[in-house]
Amino acid sequence: MAELVSVSKTEDGTRLLRWFLRRYPAMPQREFYKLCRGGQIRVNSSRARGQEILRAGDVVRVPPTLASYAVAPAKKTESGAHFSLSDLESLRKCIIHDDEDIVVFNKPAGLAVQGGTGIRKSVDKMAAALFPYAKISLVHRLDRETSGVLVVAKNQHAAQVLANEFQTKTAHKEYLALLNGEVRPPHGVIDNYMTRGQVFDNPGRVDNGTGQRPQRAVTEYRVLSTAGGHLSWVLFSPKTGRTHQLRVHSALTLHAPIVGDELYGTDKKLDGALRSMLVTNNLFLLAYRLTFQHPGNGKMMTLCASVPEFMQPVIKFLEFKLP
Repeated sequence: MAELVSVSKTEDGTRLLRWFLRRYPAMPQREFYKLCRGGQIRVNSSRARGQEILRAGDVVRVPPTLASYAVAPAKKTESGAHFSLSDLESLRKCIIHDDEDIVVFNKPAGLAVQGGTGIRKSVDKMAAALFPYAKISLVHRLDRETSGVLVVAKNQHAAQVLANEFQTKTAHKEYLALLNGEVRPPHGVIDNYMTRGQVFDNPGRVDNGTGQRPQRAVTEYRVLSTAGGHLSWVLFSPKTGRTHQLRVHSALTLHAPIVGDELYGTDKKLDGALRSMLVTNNLFLLAYRLTFQHPGNGKMMTLCASVPEFMQPVIKFLEFKLP
């Protein structure tokens, strides 16, 4: 049975062909035009030719035969990456915003952002499969272990504009983290220097392992809630973008590592019931909110990620709130 789909506000102004290719990236264009000629694809009950401009609220008739084209075929890339149709569909369900210029994911923990040697699944390669007619470009990164808001550009202009926003720090990032320890003072700005997971008070120190001088790392933080002096629910706003910056600042400057951080964590003991809830391979760090200027229309956007499933029972048990 045919499906009737309403055009959303973010899709206003999209051509009908592109609208279909976003949803059915494996669909051959010849198949699309064949269905149009046969009257199988309609807009507001009228036969479509394929180049109509859609408006918010329009109703598109989608033939049932297109269901098999919902995701692109599984691919093996030059880097050795492998992903299946179900992997792509799972990533599609993580989309929190999609338009002509950008697609924004609530990236799950454990998924790499960029492909490379030994990485079988990554956002960049999978997004390219989901949007085969777009020029997918990464404009910022999240650690594999970190979940949350990730913006991906879909054309060269968007990539250039967004890359500049992240480089000049005009894009504003906020993270939520559960820290293993009590944070004092409850708010402030961490301003020190980092290299290879170490912190220094001044840039004069040299890392003996690499010969490199550390780079300045600045993080604003605020404790939102605490639990018995054991756990702290913290809102971070990084002003610089050093590798593992929030993880290092939590563990080595605030002396309260992020829960689930096997690289910088410690053996701090917790109560039995709470400890059992926190036994997970996941990092309790969420890229919660991102504010940036849209590269196409110039409007300011603020997008939030929902709390991942592995965090939800802990946050509910502790009665912690979102900011």
